[in-house]
Amino acid sequence: MKLYHGSLVVVEKPLILPRENGRTADFGAGFYTTTDYKQAERWVKIRKGTNPYQNGFVSEYDVPNDLLSKSDLKILVFSSANADWLDFVIANRRQKNFEHDYDIVYGPVANDRVYATISLFEDELLDKEETIARLKTFVLVDQALFHTEKALSYLNFTRSIPI
Repeated sequence: MKLYHGSLVVVEKPLILPRENGRTADFGAGFYTTTDYKQAERWVKIRKGTNPYQNGFVSEYDVPNDLLSKSDLKILVFSSANADWLDFVIANRRQKNFEHDYDIVYGPVANDRVYATISLFEDELLDKEETIARLKTFVLVDQALFHTEKALSYLNFTRSIPI
């Protein structure tokens, strides 16, 4: 299976990036990848901002096809943007000291449109049921967070693609 990571640099040796400077993410601190090449390209373009001369790369990795069922890893899988996923994403984004002990977390990306819906829920303008109903109307791409060094050992860099 191929996984992709969008960045301003080539990432041959992935690192666990800590939570710092108020940076929040759906699944917490770590190294984010996706099976969707176009999503990784979008991440590059977001990081490049309005500077077309800034370098950007999609790094590609091979991982075992059965990665999400490895018995030596503690893995959390969200098959959809459901209530458990919503609670987990909100905890990671809003609770300053939220921590989890999963090696890998896999599930949908909360992109800008999704996060707008989540914000309505957080502001109590939508209840949980209405929020989940709205989330089900979005076509969501996936993301896989590698949260530990043990998990990172499964990533095998194959190439980088300039964006």
